[in-house]
Amino acid sequence: MSALTDTFRMANGVEIPKIGFGTWQIPNGPEAYDSVRTALEVGYRHIDTALAYGNEESVGRAVKDSGVDRDELFITTKCPAEIKDAAGARRAFERSSSALDLGPVDLYLIHAPWPWTAIGTDHRAGNIEVWKVFEELYEQGRTRSIGVSNFDVDDLESLTAATDVVPHANQIRWFVGNTQGPTTAWCKQHDVLVEGYSPLATGELLDDEDIAAIAKRLGKSVAQVSIRYLLEKDVLPLPKSTTPSRIRENAEVDFELSAEDIAELDTLGAR
Repeated sequence: MSALTDTFRMANGVEIPKIGFGTWQIPNGPEAYDSVRTALEVGYRHIDTALAYGNEESVGRAVKDSGVDRDELFITTKCPAEIKDAAGARRAFERSSSALDLGPVDLYLIHAPWPWTAIGTDHRAGNIEVWKVFEELYEQGRTRSIGVSNFDVDDLESLTAATDVVPHANQIRWFVGNTQGPTTAWCKQHDVLVEGYSPLATGELLDDEDIAAIAKRLGKSVAQVSIRYLLEKDVLPLPKSTTPSRIRENAEVDFELSAEDIAELDTLGAR
């Protein structure tokens, strides 16, 4: 069994590979294309992109050129955070669908509950309007599952109170020392898969001496221990790199952390 091919089962029965390859901040063109091709060659079967990343075309082309059967792959993309109306959501999905050119999307997410230029502002009505379009796309089979990103408990409760389909996933910033306790607990209680982006805290954890001590003891890298921690917590990690050796290293996490290791990592958030 491998973390790359093992799956979580979402509430609707759809299987999602336990590790995804993130493509945030990888520009469209050779860099995105080559990174995704490398990830697929290493064995990743779950690729995460977004309309806002501007690289869907390269992601789609890399997938098609890889020779991997589309049925073996899981592709996530996202509706831009700024879009909070039904017509905009429909247009965004058509743009993503056309750029990827891979048939139905496997998971479609609202990128954030508010525009990135106005973090924390109230767009609950807009999120409900967008979600109703997501429900239509899901019912039509144009996406196999639907979810949200960066939603906290209040955002999730207001959305689920006014709509029919509970999000299948919530993709949030999640790493050792930043485990979003209340949101994670709400998601587990309501059978919403938690996906963790920036599992290395955008590289900040790589210099962490406490994690380094555990990694040395296990004969693993800091990155591998940090990513494995998410899997031990049933959170789906989305590591991102453009370096082939790191893309491979980030996937080599078929080991276990002991209860003591996990307890030690849990305390790092209290600093």
